[in-house]
Amino acid sequence: MSAVPFFFDILAYSAIFVLVVLGLGIIASMMGIFNFAHGEFVLLGAFTVYMFQQKGIPTWVGMIAAPFVVAIVGLILERIAIRRFYTAPIVAMLGTYAIALALREAVRALLGGRFHNVDAPLAGSFVLGEVSISQWRSAVIVITAIVMVLCWLLLTRTKFGLQMRAALENPALARASGISVNRVYATTFAFGSALAGLAGGLMVPMYSISADMGVPFLIKSFLAVMLGGMGSFEGSIAGAALVGASSAALPWAIKPVVADLLVFVIAIVIVKFRPEGLLSTWRK
Repeated sequence: MSAVPFFFDILAYSAIFVLVVLGLGIIASMMGIFNFAHGEFVLLGAFTVYMFQQKGIPTWVGMIAAPFVVAIVGLILERIAIRRFYTAPIVAMLGTYAIALALREAVRALLGGRFHNVDAPLAGSFVLGEVSISQWRSAVIVITAIVMVLCWLLLTRTKFGLQMRAALENPALARASGISVNRVYATTFAFGSALAGLAGGLMVPMYSISADMGVPFLIKSFLAVMLGGMGSFEGSIAGAALVGASSAALPWAIKPVVADLLVFVIAIVIVKFRPEGLLSTWRK
């Protein structure tokens, strides 16, 4: 394979992975829990696009709807169940894992246990030099870059971002200042869920949809958040880039099973020598 298409394949996968990790990292940093249903939120985003296509609605419309649909699902789950787990992180992991199983099996029943394909809004490729580059993979990279900038602006330049950071740093003081921490938590959870839904919607044209497609993303996202450091926007991106690029590139050189094992080994070594995360010292 030519180096340029290979590079774009790695970059497109890493871009999708960054969105997943940002969503998980925001939830983990704000609430002190790891949402084990996050991979299934990726699945729900992909499933939303698939259902739109099945109804004859253009794929791009489903991709716009996916983050909103998943945000609503996340908000409902947070209000009904997850909010009760904030003071017990272990119970939260078990609870969200149970939710993940329920969501996964529900989608499996609707999909019939088979793999399904979704058409990309932009088909074909364009020529760069003497090689062909997928238009959709290029679009995914651009969309992810725009979303990353918008997320950074939201978290650092808006009143809501200030409230999020205040609730993260000192929930009691935030409450005393008149901030509705519970509302901030609910909105944050919905926002993190929306990022996972967007990732699933953008990803599904590149990979067949199946009920288990979100599981690998959850495991590797957990590693990326730990690598980058809790509460660090830059750290989440750095961890996602490292894990995502390694996961996409290594299977081309070695067996996929060995590649996945090597990614875990690299992550464990880094966490061993830098448990606070790669960029945790950048946090302001």
